[in-house]
Amino acid sequence: MLVDTFGRIATDLRVSLTDRCNLRCTYCMPEEGLQWLTKSDLLSDDEIVRLVRIAVTLLGITEVRFTGGEPLLRPGLVGIVERCAALEPRPRMSLTTNGIGLKRTAAALRAAGLDRVNVSLDTLRPDVFKALTRRDRHQDVLDGLRAAHDAGLTPVKVNTVLMPGLNGDEAPDLLAWAVEHGYELRFIEQMPLDAQHGWKRDGMITASDILASLRTRFALTEEDDSLRGTAPAERWVVDGGTHRVGVIASVTRPFCQSCDRTRLTADGQIRTCLFAQEETDLRGALRSDAPDEEIAALWKTAMWGKKAGSGLDDPAAFLQPDRPMSAIGG
Repeated sequence: MLVDTFGRIATDLRVSLTDRCNLRCTYCMPEEGLQWLTKSDLLSDDEIVRLVRIAVTLLGITEVRFTGGEPLLRPGLVGIVERCAALEPRPRMSLTTNGIGLKRTAAALRAAGLDRVNVSLDTLRPDVFKALTRRDRHQDVLDGLRAAHDAGLTPVKVNTVLMPGLNGDEAPDLLAWAVEHGYELRFIEQMPLDAQHGWKRDGMITASDILASLRTRFALTEEDDSLRGTAPAERWVVDGGTHRVGVIASVTRPFCQSCDRTRLTADGQIRTCLFAQEETDLRGALRSDAPDEEIAALWKTAMWGKKAGSGLDDPAAFLQPDRPMSAIGG
């Protein structure tokens, strides 16, 4: 198992397939983009599948989430999903995406064995979407969400980050829209993972702000915390019905004590936390023909050294990681 000194066991693997993205979200990267990894730096399809196999068969991983950058930009994505779905034991597999390419790929991904998707959408207004992402692709995301739902990649979860002065007033409208379409909406506090290092704690829209805004239109009943398990989102029942809304309060209500995640970057580095300052190189071991057991031992050693928390609860001591979110994976 991937256990740390605090007794947490990692069963959820986040696999970044690329650091590239076809959007330029203001809270993630500059308008001109970033210096992308070269092809030789990236793990190959075979290397990704091998590491997922090691994680599943030797280290107790049961959930695999493919991320980016934007994972739909990875040419071999469908094949990677299909090969991972054939593993024994079979992991549950999901994808975090901006949704732009889902209209053409959702059915193929479902057929390959993908179980569900998380789609990032921060606004219902095309003009605000363009301002936030610096791209005019709002309708493509809506079409991708519908395609994912129709393909059976459910529950379709929608991830939303609220920004002051842009979409900060949209929480109730977004929830009404999600309920209407059968999507599960999850608000995520803006985190200090932007390439520009421009994040500021003061002025960010907090979980408390979001809930207060939602309650101007909806009755929210907090879900029994025992149902949350290791999930990052706190959830509320909407108007006493069957719909749920979640809030991931990474900054103001950290949930590090129940974290069950391990992260593999697109260039083969293990990260024990989104905000880790250290990485462990598995790509070098792979390309040096190390046996599976040696790679598994490296991975276990990395996880054993996982820190108690992200440090976000100590503003004076917190250090933002050098890598931005697009290079780490969600």
